[in-house]
This record gives sequence, structure tokens and C-alpha cells, in this order.
Amino acid sequence: MNISFFGSSLVSSWWNGSCTYYRGVIRGLHELGHAVTFYEPNAYDRQLHRDIDDPPWAEVVIYEAQDAEQVRAVVQRARGADVVVKTSGVGVFDDVLEEAVLGAGGYTIFWDVDAPATLSRMEADDGDSFRALLPSYDLVLTYGGGDPVVRRYTALGAKECVVVYNAVDPTTHHPGSPDPRFAADLALLANRLPDREERIEEFFLRAASLSAERTFLLGGNGWEDKPMPPNVRRIGHVGTADHNAFNSTPLVVLNVTRDSMVANGWSPATRVFEVAGAGACQITDAWAGIGDFLTPDREVLVAADGAEVSAHLDSLDPERAAALGSAALERVLAGHTYTHRAVQVDALLRERVP
Repeated sequence: MNISFFGSSLVSSWWNGSCTYYRGVIRGLHELGHAVTFYEPNAYDRQLHRDIDDPPWAEVVIYEAQDAEQVRAVVQRARGADVVVKTSGVGVFDDVLEEAVLGAGGYTIFWDVDAPATLSRMEADDGDSFRALLPSYDLVLTYGGGDPVVRRYTALGAKECVVVYNAVDPTTHHPGSPDPRFAADLALLANRLPDREERIEEFFLRAASLSAERTFLLGGNGWEDKPMPPNVRRIGHVGTADHNAFNSTPLVVLNVTRDSMVANGWSPATRVFEVAGAGACQITDAWAGIGDFLTPDREVLVAADGAEVSAHLDSLDPERAAALGSAALERVLAGHTYTHRAVQVDALLRERVP
């Protein structure tokens, strides 16, 4: 099938945490015989911070988005596609895109990479612009949320909602060689976002204060002016080419989930699978459903607050950390790769698209 895909960016992870999810799913669909064109706006300096060149498994169209008419014009280029996908969080004229793709023909999919937040916004506002459009989409896909988001989307009028979880692409995220740039006892890679900052203060910064003798490493955009304990080292944006080394070097890697995803549950971030794919030891903040993906205390450590993060860190030695990481790697390779996800999406499309 020919699939037109409107998203934030395929070629740059700059302020774009969903990038590796898009890459994994689209590459998998290509390997199953689908042809994908990915349309992304020239926005947020992403083209200045590319992680990859245009890949052989998708055509990338970068368009100017200075006004709504430019956006509508580029959507017309997708006419004739078998499937037209609009993701959440493109970041430029999302409302225009959400309406325009419905007029492009083909089977229409809204692919939500932040479903709990999108749902909370619509549930709180009867006049939300996307809420009125939702019943016109043929299918909603989400990258997390489990049965709770399916029920909530259906209640708002979605014809059908299916979860396609995050995963790992073993060809890009895998065990790497340690790199002195990323040496630390505990490392966190997370952009600074309003709906996660308070949780990072608790699970990362408080843990650093409680473990003053330990070294902490923080990667990601936006942290330059944030007060930090003296044992925290900031390194800014970490491109995808360095993710394996970042994950493989520290004793343990921390995951901190966004507010709405914790409240909903069953929303493992991309990073959860990428860290596991590197065979790295991981601590995650607590959220409902973690056991469906990684087994606590055998494949991942789960913390209720910063004090428990600090306690887990104190309990770790290199041998136990290696055992946890090895078990997590085995688990994700067995059931949580993007090959698994692409097979799921391929089956959905073949069953539904005329």
C-alpha cells in the first residue's frame, strides 16, 4: 500500500521524542512491502539537527509551514494514497492538518503518540476542534495506553481504536561500548517538558540529593537554567547515534514518565524499550501496567519516589545491574521489537483498507 504520513519529523530527534517510534514502525512497514511518504514541516530547527539522512525505506518530504494555505497545499500531494496518517504533536498547524487529511481521500488514521494528554484535552473541552473531527477518521492508533485509552477514545466517538506500543529496533538500539562522555552511576535522557518536570524533580533531582556521593548524568534539551545538585552533570541533546553508548555506560538508566501517561497507565515510553534493547539496567517510575512489558525486580526496577530511586541505586552492583539488563534485553527481543509492531499494523491495514 501507499501510505502518506504527516508527523513531526522522521530525520531528527531534536525536541521530537517520537522520532525512533516513527522510524521503527515505518521501516518495518517498508520491509513488509508498503511504500511510505513522510511529510514533516521545516520547524523547530529540526533540519539543523538531523540524526539521519533521508532513509532508503521512506520518502521524506520537508514542507514550509508559514501559513495554513501552505499546509493545505502539501496535504493535496497525498491525494491518491491508499492510507493517510496524521499523527498528534506535529507542532505546526495541527488543527489544519487534522481537517485537511480528511479531504485527501484514502483510508484515514489518526495516530496518537500522546494519547492520555490528547484525551484529557478533549474530555475537558466540548468545543475542542479535533473532538468534532474524530468520528470522521476511519481508525485511531495510539502508541500506548492499553484498554483505558481504547475505552476513552471510543466514548468520544472514535470508530475504532487500537494500541500499537512502543518497541525497539535492534538494528539501531542495541548493546554498545561504554563511552567516558556518559560515565555516571545513574543517567536520565529526557527533554524538559511542563508535564514531566515535577516528576523529574522528584525521581531524578531528589534522588541525586539523597545520593550525594553518587554521580548523576542528565541529557536532553531545555535544562540549561534549571538549578541542579552539584553531583548532576548536564550534557544537553543526545542524538540517536549516541543512544547505545549513553545507555550502555552508566550503572543504571532512569525512566521518568509524563504526568498523563502515569495517570492512565500502560504507556511505556520509547526510552523504556531502547534502554532494554541496549541490555542496560533500568529504574522506572511506577505506573500501572509495567509488568505487561518488563517484570519488576527481574527485568526492571520500579520506584515510587526519589527515595526509592536512591535505595535501588544503593542496592546495585555491576553484576546485578548486568543481570537485570540481560533479562530485559531477552524480553524485548522476544516480543517488543518494531518487527512485531509492523506485523500488527500490516494485519490491521490488510483487514480494513479496501
